[in-house]
Amino acid sequence: MIAVMKSLKTIAAARRWRKGLEKKVVLVPTMGALHHGHEALIRHARKLAGTDGEVVVSIFVNPTQFGPKEDFNAYPRPLAKDLAVCKRAGADAVFLPRVDEMYASDASVTVAESNLSETLCGRSRPGHFGGVCTVVAKLFLATQPTHAVFGEKDWQQLATLRRMVRDLNFPIAIEPFPTVREPDGLAASSRNAYLTPAERTLAPRIHAAMAEASKLKSPRAIMKSCTAAIGKIPGARIDYIEAVDASTLRSLSNRKTAGRLAVAVFLGKARLIDNIPLPSIP
Repeated sequence: MIAVMKSLKTIAAARRWRKGLEKKVVLVPTMGALHHGHEALIRHARKLAGTDGEVVVSIFVNPTQFGPKEDFNAYPRPLAKDLAVCKRAGADAVFLPRVDEMYASDASVTVAESNLSETLCGRSRPGHFGGVCTVVAKLFLATQPTHAVFGEKDWQQLATLRRMVRDLNFPIAIEPFPTVREPDGLAASSRNAYLTPAERTLAPRIHAAMAEASKLKSPRAIMKSCTAAIGKIPGARIDYIEAVDASTLRSLSNRKTAGRLAVAVFLGKARLIDNIPLPSIP
């Protein structure tokens, strides 16, 4: 644990902090409401940075990635708790910009990805990934990391940001981290807090259905099995269940290449996303 953790509230402050650091700087972008999954990401960043490197966590609820009917205003913002998590996990600095610091009132330039972001969540959340790409690009420019850590729970986001870094030549290494799960298999998520106690007991059946379906050889059979099992969960509403190529995110036609089984399911007020690997079968 570190004794002092710097609080950076402006882009200028972040750049002053970064200036002159001739060592590894690892960024963990978050929207706050930190849980043990985020803590695991920060601890991974700490190991990646080593004793001589620096870890910076950004906490910014980004309005541009929320749709008109989504929960921007209701999104939890427990800052004191979040800062305690950051310090406990070993962060050296926390970037805490305001919305008007990140976006000028007449902002007219955005970053958009036009391939990977069009499928899966991109179909039901138009504009979401444009908001994600834009804010992450701005966080990169503000903190100038050498590495950035993202969880695999949102595989589409990870793939899209990898493509952005590649195509825009950001000198940053994207470091993926495996999905952190609760003991019963539910993927750790800030939105799990929206589940009622009854819904929370049902939610692990999503991952159980995915794990069982992934044992099958045919992508079509995998999706059929998973759809049937999740469809039996009381109150569950399926947004999508798809077996996709792990790199291109296009529909997986066979198991000759590495894939992912990705799902989005509404349970009560919560929209839960998850994915698991579908290793290639020779």
